[in-house]
Parts: sequence; structure tokens; C-alpha cells
Amino acid sequence: MSTFMHVEIVGADRRVWSGSASMVSARTVVGDIGILANHEPVFSILAPSVVEVTTEAGDQVFASVDEGFLSVARNRVSVLAEHSALFDTKEQAAAMVAERVGAE
Repeated sequence: MSTFMHVEIVGADRRVWSGSASMVSARTVVGDIGILANHEPVFSILAPSVVEVTTEAGDQVFASVDEGFLSVARNRVSVLAEHSALFDTKEQAAAMVAERVGAE
């Protein structure tokens, strides 16, 4: 059984990040979800939040996302959002989320 999965974070205009990961954390409209390799299939609506990815190398990737979708199937995770951007820290990504939510 694989310990890694393929992850893609996609905005409306471009692929923001793609790679192999050991874990993904995201917030859906019904609550937070943590996804590990070999997770059961899931399809959910994203809430504006920070998506955290732990890469195969053990690095952390932080992406701000607004409303969108999260799909998990066959060891692949797709995060699809109208707006998404990468940041160096979780705090920076959270600040972008707060700015976007406040602008609505």
C-alpha cells in the first residue's frame, strides 16, 4: 500500500501546485478534513481557508483557497478553487483568506 498520493491545487486560471504528498488538510463547509494516502473517496465543497500539504520530502506547502471543491479518489487529491495562491507560511495564507472573505 502506498504511503503517498498525488495532489493538485488548481485555481481558475492555473495550476498552483502539483506533486506527491503524505498528507493534505483542508476545511470544507461541514468541517476540517485530513487526508492520508489510500483515503476513501470523498467529494466536498471547500470553505475559504488554508490548505496544508505535507510533501513527500516532508516540506509544508500552504495555499489560500476560496470556495471550490475537494475531490479524493484513487490516491489522488484535487483542490479546485476560483482563487488560490501559495504562501511561505500558514499565517500569510490565512491573512489572504481573511482579506478575500472581508472583501465580499
